[in-house]
Amino acid sequence: MKKLIQGIVEFRKKVQKDYREALGKLATGQSPDTLFIACSDSRVVPNTFASTNPGDLFVIRNVGNLIPPCGDHGVSSSDESEAAAIEFSILNLAVSDIIVCGHSECAAMRALTTNRNKVSAPNLKNWLRHGDTAMERLRSGITLDNNLAEHNQLSQLNVLLQMEHVNSYPSVKKRMEEGTLAIHGWWFDITQADVYAYEEEFRRFVLIDEKEAERLYKRFTK
Repeated sequence: MKKLIQGIVEFRKKVQKDYREALGKLATGQSPDTLFIACSDSRVVPNTFASTNPGDLFVIRNVGNLIPPCGDHGVSSSDESEAAAIEFSILNLAVSDIIVCGHSECAAMRALTTNRNKVSAPNLKNWLRHGDTAMERLRSGITLDNNLAEHNQLSQLNVLLQMEHVNSYPSVKKRMEEGTLAIHGWWFDITQADVYAYEEEFRRFVLIDEKEAERLYKRFTK
């Protein structure tokens, strides 16, 4: 708490003026263009590694960057929080992009690789079931990068699974079919502070450097 309080004081001294001006313009409403789904891990800070400003991202964060799939009747099969955020971002904010971002050294993924039934916390054990299918795929021999540790291979497969879960919601499907929404998979390497984007063409995550950024720019401006 002491560090947080000191941070607020420093914010008031050095940063608040610029933020006050930016937030003043956003006071009557927000218009982010991206829904960003990330893990609650304290080391994963989207606004830092993507250099975004207030108002740029609408964010969902939870353990394992998991999204409960939609049920047959258009209602979430589990917790309603993530489903509500997805619907709000699509129907009220009209975001044009959804990013599912996993990361290396994820404790949720480690728990899945060592059998989530061994997790003592009941709610956490139950929540992690939304990553079970990714674990099954890994066990069947599917991987995107054999050079990674098992839990990191799972983390990447989990990003693709959660993209599928996001696309199971009717409001998302409709916008995807209309061509007004895109879903992207990112992966953050904590050790190197590098961000990777999933490229279907290569069937793997590709480092977002200047070359990859140019490729992405061209795709988005078509």
